[in-house]
Amino acid sequence: MKGRLSTKHLLKSKCTLAVTAFFTASVMSAGAFAFAPSSQDQAQEDGSTVSTSYSASEKAVNIAKNTIIVDGHIDVPYRVKNQWVDVTKATDDGDFDYPRAVKGGLNAPFMSIYVPASLDNSPESTQLAHLLIDSVEAIVARAPDKFAIAKSPSDVKAHFEKGIISLPMGMENGSPIQGNLDNLKHFHERGIRYITLAHSQSNHISDSSYDLRRQWKGLSPFGKQLVGEMNNIGIMLDISHVSDDAFYQVVELTKVPVIASHSSLRRFTPGFERNMNDEMIKKLGDNGGVIMINFGSSFVSKEAGQWRTGLTNARNALIKAEGEDSPKLEDFEAQYRKEVPYPYSTLDEVLDHIDHVVELIGVEHVGIGSDYDGVGDSLPIGLKDVASFPNLVQGLLDRNYSRDDIEKILSGNLLRVWQEVEDYAQAQ
Repeated sequence: MKGRLSTKHLLKSKCTLAVTAFFTASVMSAGAFAFAPSSQDQAQEDGSTVSTSYSASEKAVNIAKNTIIVDGHIDVPYRVKNQWVDVTKATDDGDFDYPRAVKGGLNAPFMSIYVPASLDNSPESTQLAHLLIDSVEAIVARAPDKFAIAKSPSDVKAHFEKGIISLPMGMENGSPIQGNLDNLKHFHERGIRYITLAHSQSNHISDSSYDLRRQWKGLSPFGKQLVGEMNNIGIMLDISHVSDDAFYQVVELTKVPVIASHSSLRRFTPGFERNMNDEMIKKLGDNGGVIMINFGSSFVSKEAGQWRTGLTNARNALIKAEGEDSPKLEDFEAQYRKEVPYPYSTLDEVLDHIDHVVELIGVEHVGIGSDYDGVGDSLPIGLKDVASFPNLVQGLLDRNYSRDDIEKILSGNLLRVWQEVEDYAQAQ
């Protein structure tokens, strides 16, 4: 990375904090550092390099522009909370704004209503969720010719026909429910259409994959009740972030398919429980659900996770040597990146995750959950912001995916699950 890091890169993202916590506690090699080439090439195990300069053909651009693209998880609301910007116009920072979304063909990004785990069991969690929903409504109010709230698959399709970007909403962390089903009803009325049951810590609903304390050994008693209530009201169950035990309990209890809104595969990141292993993927396929692949490098390659471990170890060594008041801590990650370049994953590695899901359970069960605006400066080469979706389409074309299958990955699979959840709720 050249020059000064942007404000976004200096602020720890929510996913960076969670990933750091996991790798600090994991059994991965404490001293493992991964070095990335300084050019636009990526090192291979045999010492050779492969070009990672990506571009999209006119065909790929046309597919992206003329297909509904659903992204299961974009953290615009919390980004705007931290530092307000008007995403209805071009912005100098972040991964999402209107012009870039149009350029990339993105027209149905789920806005993440993210509530930190530290607020569990507090009225502040519910208050923050409502404020973040307000912020999404404010985006629409400022630019109703560009954006509209989407509460159903039919809304998404209608907005697409009008050339308007849909803003469906998903709640990341069930903490704001506070064990009160009236809150669940209120959030549904306001447009929440999936809930990620937990985040970086166990909460009153579920154990978290990041939290080594497994107080519920899966779901809490309320969490088990909540599965049925979400089925009945028409809110998709999101099993990203939850522990393995909680995942299996959810798929056992639910009457409809579930989603993993922003998860990738443990096959490529051994020991990283935040991602899903092959057995879980197969179970998700049996359920009819969809895994939406997270683009963050720590979710895509083991080298990025090892780099994060190295960062944590180096920071802890500095604290031990100079204390927690050391001025070097203020800009520590930026300085560390200069000494140990970050090993960005690549578009090709993201495609490897998609390929593996298809090989295991079929193309009907994979989608996109980028985590744009949520993973900080860790996005893959070739997928740096929402304008990059034509590159993804080109990669799928290069791997001989048909137009029909590409459309399933871009939106069809998620819209199918969403519709099944809606249909079940309407029948109750």
